[in-house]
Amino acid sequence: MRRLVYYIATTLDGFIAGPDGADPTGPNGFWPIPDDYLQHIVTEYPETLPAPARAALSVTAEGTRFDTVLEGRRTYEIGLAAGITDAYPHLRHLVFSRTLSESPDPAVELVADDPVAKVRELKQEDGKDIWLIGGAELANALYAEIDQLILKVGSLTISAGIPLFSRKATFEPCRWELTDHTVLKSGALFLTYTRYTDQT
Repeated sequence: MRRLVYYIATTLDGFIAGPDGADPTGPNGFWPIPDDYLQHIVTEYPETLPAPARAALSVTAEGTRFDTVLEGRRTYEIGLAAGITDAYPHLRHLVFSRTLSESPDPAVELVADDPVAKVRELKQEDGKDIWLIGGAELANALYAEIDQLILKVGSLTISAGIPLFSRKATFEPCRWELTDHTVLKSGALFLTYTRYTDQT
């Protein structure tokens, strides 16, 4: 069965964006991208680079981990604001929204229904794993369905912002097993955690 993988960048103190929710790696962002961090993504997760970055870096690798990407409306609108209607044309791209009535791009599928039901349906299909890019509210809605976390931990703190699982998340402890890790010279970490199936 395919897994739902929350592959996301986070600060040391657990935030995926600043308080305004803008792209932390964008032109006015606070998140510096070290060379070794970018190279690790190019080598290990090439399919997670958006199309403009793939073009700029001459990345053509299909990737081995994901063939589908899921995101919430707010995360999707960051790309729209930059004039990008489909940042991941090399992947099946689903956007969860109850307010968007029409997809800005014919290749982007809008999903207005229950995200949990949709993810359970996707897991039953053939293919590679499913990448949950964010945002925090969608990750919170899919909390129980996430099979693996891949955290790209930057060597910085911001003390306030949008956490991994939304400011509205409820208290729900879950145990995870560290199944892979990479430590880069720049101080960035790539940590892979797999959900324990037995939570007793």
